[in-house]
Amino acid sequence: MYRLLVTALGYALLTACTSTSPEPATVDVVAAVEPAVAEPPERAFPAESVYPLLVAEFAIRRQDYQTALDNYLEQSSILEDSGIASHTTHLAQFMQKDAQSLRAAQLWLEQEPDNLEAHNTAAKLLARSRRPVQALPHMSFVARSGKQANFPLLLQGFDQIAATDQSQLVQGLNELALEFPEDPALLLTLALVNTEFKQYEQALGRLDSLFKVEPYQHQALLLEARILAQIEAKKPFARIKRTLKTNPEDSRLRLEFARLLTNIDIDAAREQFEVLSLQSPDDADLLLSLALINREIGDNVVAVTYLEQILATGKRTDEAHYYLGRIAEEEKQLQQALANYMQIGDSRQYLAANQRIGQILVSEGQLEDSHSWFVQQRQRVPSRSEQLFGIEAEVLSSEGALQASLEVLNAGIDAYPDSASLRYARSMLGQQQSDIAMMEADLRAILARDPNNATALNALGYTLADQTDRLDEAHSLISRALELDPAEPAILDSMGWVLFRKGEIDQSIDYLTRAYAAFPDPEVAAHLGEVLWMNGDTEKARQIWQGALLKAPNHSVLQETLLRLGVTDLNTLSTPPQTGS
Repeated sequence: MYRLLVTALGYALLTACTSTSPEPATVDVVAAVEPAVAEPPERAFPAESVYPLLVAEFAIRRQDYQTALDNYLEQSSILEDSGIASHTTHLAQFMQKDAQSLRAAQLWLEQEPDNLEAHNTAAKLLARSRRPVQALPHMSFVARSGKQANFPLLLQGFDQIAATDQSQLVQGLNELALEFPEDPALLLTLALVNTEFKQYEQALGRLDSLFKVEPYQHQALLLEARILAQIEAKKPFARIKRTLKTNPEDSRLRLEFARLLTNIDIDAAREQFEVLSLQSPDDADLLLSLALINREIGDNVVAVTYLEQILATGKRTDEAHYYLGRIAEEEKQLQQALANYMQIGDSRQYLAANQRIGQILVSEGQLEDSHSWFVQQRQRVPSRSEQLFGIEAEVLSSEGALQASLEVLNAGIDAYPDSASLRYARSMLGQQQSDIAMMEADLRAILARDPNNATALNALGYTLADQTDRLDEAHSLISRALELDPAEPAILDSMGWVLFRKGEIDQSIDYLTRAYAAFPDPEVAAHLGEVLWMNGDTEKARQIWQGALLKAPNHSVLQETLLRLGVTDLNTLSTPPQTGS
């Protein structure tokens, strides 16, 4: 926290009025950073700046930070005063306003070009905004001042910047490396760049140089391990293991190592998490990691033990109850599963737990109990009510209770008439029940509020193309959806299908092939196979259908397509009819 002295403002006020000067006032402001604020110079500000500066100060007192920032930023440009610019920078950082922070820091540097804090702030903000080339000179100033510059920050979003910027940045870093050959942060940054371009030998060489300066640098140790594992070296984790043997209490490195191992060697990861847990036996985060690892490798007995230990800590209990419920459900202990799910409060696991509760009760034929539970939850957690309507309806629909699902959705839409999610769910239910009028009404209601809803446009267009003769209207809707989301496989599939219905076979095949390449779904396979079949390419149709059947032998659309076309044996396809669809 710092205290802004407004002595200078009081002095300026004296030059503008004849009232008695008050004692210098102070304002408490929580700073985003700790460095001291330079006091304003002892000179009078221009009379026209006094009022906006006082407005800014009193705005801070009222915690109206935006008004204060607006005034300070304006006056920073006018007054060209380093004290005002530095204070503006700190205020903007406290408010997490990156653009204004950068502008204020740049104004600060115009007045104090050698100010280390201003350079460091500008470097950080430019790097964060994916402008590493502009950030590099400020980082270089920090390094030349004898301070450690955070060079790795320059690589934030490296793969998203232009190739020319990448090249300029790498060139600048290499030039700095000649000037600072032993700077650990710079060596790490260059090693990360080498790794990005799969230049693994160069990266390992940089890391070797770094370890001579800082043998236990965490990021370097982990990067070396990842590279060695990638190139399948014999002992990729040897240096990390030696480091942990030398520094067994280095829990941060051990934790990062354990996380790395979860994607490479889960048994080794479990060993590291066990060591961490022994060092911190009441750490719920570590216990949860161990529980999930043991669940992943199929040791539910040990997983349950760790989950129960989590409950004893009183932390992360909702997650523990959720996974205890999943394990119990998998082991067909449904009452125990329900008991765990029902103890979960309004947390990240809440909706998933309620979905599992509904699924268990409905699958067991307890529809009334399921409905009573959801009614109770909507009363208990009103903020989740709309989502709970959707979950209850989805559970009922998945178990074939379509009428009950419709009643829930009707009640939900009565309560939330503007809910796009509930209306969309009801429209899909209408499609299942061949109630095209209801489906269209709900989709039209969504589009009335959101004309650019690509999902609704596509759903309506596809249904009209598939189940009506309104092909031109369907084509128009799907075309609009495709303009909004040109790479979406579901929309490509719809476009292919409506073109097929319109008799434009070649274009249809093009769209359906693109859809299937992006998303080899059984329904897309059914459509592509049918168009190929009707176009006489029976061998290709057979291959598409056979591949889809291997993945989903009972898929309803695929089975209906084969039945309608009279395809009973994919190994002996008959000659397709010569008529259109």
